[in-house]
Amino acid sequence: MALWGGRFSQAADIRFKQFNDSLRFDYRLAEQDIIGSIAWSKALRQVNVLTTEEQQSLELALNELKLAVMEDPEQILCSDAEDIHSWVEVQLINKVGDLGKKLHTGRSRNDQVATDLKLWCRQQGHVLLLMLDKMQNQLVTVASQHQATVLPGYTHLQRAQPVTFAHWCLAYVEMFERDHSRLTDALHRLDTCPLGSGALAGTAYPIDREELARNLGFHCATRNSLDSVSDRDHVMELLSIASISMLHLSRMAEDLIFYNSGESNFIELADDVTSGSSLMPQKKNPDALELIRGKCGRVYGAMTGMMMTVKALPLAYNKDMQEDKEGLFDALDSWYDCMEMAVLCFDGIKINQQRTLEAAMQGYSNATELADYLVSKGIPFREAHHIVGVAVVAAIEKGCALEELSIEEMQAFSSVIEDDVYPILTIQSCLDKRCALGGVAPNQVEFAITQANKRLDARFTPGLKVRGARLTDLDAIEGMVVYWSGLGENLPRARNELVRDIGSFSVVEQHGSVTGCASLYVYDSGLAEIRSLGVEAGWQHQGQGRALVNHLLVKAEQLAIKKVFVLTRVPEFFMKQQFTPTSKSLLPEKVMKDCDLCPRQHACDEVALEIRLDTDLHITHTDIS
Repeated sequence: MALWGGRFSQAADIRFKQFNDSLRFDYRLAEQDIIGSIAWSKALRQVNVLTTEEQQSLELALNELKLAVMEDPEQILCSDAEDIHSWVEVQLINKVGDLGKKLHTGRSRNDQVATDLKLWCRQQGHVLLLMLDKMQNQLVTVASQHQATVLPGYTHLQRAQPVTFAHWCLAYVEMFERDHSRLTDALHRLDTCPLGSGALAGTAYPIDREELARNLGFHCATRNSLDSVSDRDHVMELLSIASISMLHLSRMAEDLIFYNSGESNFIELADDVTSGSSLMPQKKNPDALELIRGKCGRVYGAMTGMMMTVKALPLAYNKDMQEDKEGLFDALDSWYDCMEMAVLCFDGIKINQQRTLEAAMQGYSNATELADYLVSKGIPFREAHHIVGVAVVAAIEKGCALEELSIEEMQAFSSVIEDDVYPILTIQSCLDKRCALGGVAPNQVEFAITQANKRLDARFTPGLKVRGARLTDLDAIEGMVVYWSGLGENLPRARNELVRDIGSFSVVEQHGSVTGCASLYVYDSGLAEIRSLGVEAGWQHQGQGRALVNHLLVKAEQLAIKKVFVLTRVPEFFMKQQFTPTSKSLLPEKVMKDCDLCPRQHACDEVALEIRLDTDLHITHTDIS
């Protein structure tokens, strides 16, 4: 069913339909489209377009659809719907009849798709941040293991000065750290909600767009309806960041391909990231690294294509903008896959330390040290540079290293050279002298590793910080509560209720931001309930939920609470935390009254579980100040 057929008396040509339809790729926005539709249904209820009963019926049906999509997203591709918005609407009408047709009131596909795409970008951006963290952690780990592994440094692919493999790893840590910073900034800029902007001039209903934005977890609403529906800056910015990061990955891959070659023989890649030759049995090809290098152009192409698509579009929406998704999806997928593969390549890498040392000692990489030595004896650098150049020529003709020249041969180039020249020509001396900040001296490399670990620990899983909530956390808590209640996973909580109960909430921090929350609601019977447990979209599966539950159980113990229960659709999670199933009929009447707020009250699938704190349970006590 087309959403626009009334104006037309003739069906679209099948060739046009195939050319025009976008379901084959925008089906990936199904979750976001449903979440946005739930939020819009609540906004329509507030302006009396929908009754409370109608809104709850729509929300229940949309949540059921969301769960079905999560179980099998590719079922959508069996449809002949034009796009994901059409598919969701048709499925909704099949569930609730004509009521489903009311949901699009005051909303355009233009602001709908803009919102869906921003929601997807925000979620995917957090996933990419985690992978950047993981890759940096892997590089720092390898650097820690190879602080003493000497490696020849190159300029113009000519051996220049010795460095260490650790120093080389840390160079890429810095590059990926800048990528992390760029992505973090981009996610901050895209954190505005276009929903309610209509087709281009705004909606005709008095929607509170700021509240709508908060309901979807955005920081605020966009400020101009024309810009809102035609803005794709966030797409181009993400593609730009992906392109720069892929450039870093490609350079790193090229270095490793060179180091892995038979001519260098500096490293050996593990069997699980290499392949053989169909003809030459001796070959072990670095295919993973070559594909990382190759996919860089694919991501560049997506960025260039998007910028060319948008560069001359008049305001506001044009169908050209449908081209924003395929390239974006493919580029961010490729970026993630390449980072994941880079981590795998380092996981089994072997460094031929003897060979790297030998190579670093060749090529007269200590020539600069000899020049610096002459400078220390009072010879101007330019003159010292010339003297050393002559000495290198002589060493080449003799077929030896600089340090293998006799003192008599050395003094033939300059009379100031004495026996104290030899200690400064060693590899270790070359490294030790580069002791300024950022240099290759061992103390500086150790300092760089320590600093990198501090940065990563502050935002990676081991650095989870769980604490009591503050009023300044309110926006983040509301965003997560609304997000998960919109999916039917938690009960909705009004903002004034969250303000009132802020003291019962605890939050978990990562990257300096609140990324998870939960509350401990205490009943007058001495019973407590864990409520509103949620983690920011994109930050799941890092132990935050487990840390929050443990934190609240410790808090309950300190309050002398004997039993804590939870109502949940994911009982297996809580059972891993030593909760056991119980009957809802055993819960206080006050608990069940909250179910009146739930849109799924007539088809409830929640399970009750409890944990007794007056038994000998192993609970890790943490600081809950």
